[in-house]
Amino acid sequence: MTERQQHRRRGAGVAAGVLCVCLAGSGCAERGAAAEDARGESAVEMVRRSADVLVGARSSKATTSMEMATGGTRVTIRGEGVYDFRKQIGRLRVLLPQDPAGATEHRPIMELLAPGALFMKNRGAGVPSDKWVRVDARSLSDGNLVTGGATDPYVAAEVLRGARTVRLVGDEEIAGTPVRHYRGTADLGIAAREASKGNTDSLTAAAKGFATNQVPFDVFLDDEGRIRKVRHRFSFVNGQQKDAIAVASTTLLYDFGAPVDVRLPDRDDIYAGKIAEQ
Repeated sequence: MTERQQHRRRGAGVAAGVLCVCLAGSGCAERGAAAEDARGESAVEMVRRSADVLVGARSSKATTSMEMATGGTRVTIRGEGVYDFRKQIGRLRVLLPQDPAGATEHRPIMELLAPGALFMKNRGAGVPSDKWVRVDARSLSDGNLVTGGATDPYVAAEVLRGARTVRLVGDEEIAGTPVRHYRGTADLGIAAREASKGNTDSLTAAAKGFATNQVPFDVFLDDEGRIRKVRHRFSFVNGQQKDAIAVASTTLLYDFGAPVDVRLPDRDDIYAGKIAEQ
């Protein structure tokens, strides 16, 4: 095994640890043919192009939530940060839940998101606190839609490029902003083919690695077609579990145009040593 292959396996192990830490403690909608906007777009067309609308919006702040249910126990991982949709880079501060006894608090994990890659700091597992671990998203069976504990906001939007069935649920509000609520199902295989170059490999890995490539979703679009909230429901097969794990990933976007200052780690800042097993 080459040094590069060892690095990818070690990094994947650390990312998978975000999911394992939490687990250790524990129908398709019909197409809304009448759902059209002033431009005459169908619901499917509006949802599919919502990722492109985000690129036009340049950037935003984001909060994430990932809920997992296994063995009758539900755990939630939360994140908060900023994202640049044009450069496809972002930063999230991810909070893990307490241990079941409530005695142990985990340090926040800092995550830097980039096309095809995830950088993590404060993950533990024997990694020095001043070092980053780089994970190649292509080495993860879910394309890092789940394993890192937070879904990359732009990848979450690009999943919607695979929307096959969509219906309009109705008009609602999110934080005082009028939105239209759409519900449907996306196909990860289609999303991978339609995604931007930076996310094609990640979504291809997810299409192959999830229990099913059909992803139910709810998305809330504002009057400009920007995603204000998107919720996906994944069926994830973890290597330590025989049964599929139900995972709900929710991303909230707000404060569009917010400044994003993200610098990816230098080579010397990336950990190259041994990572402890989780």
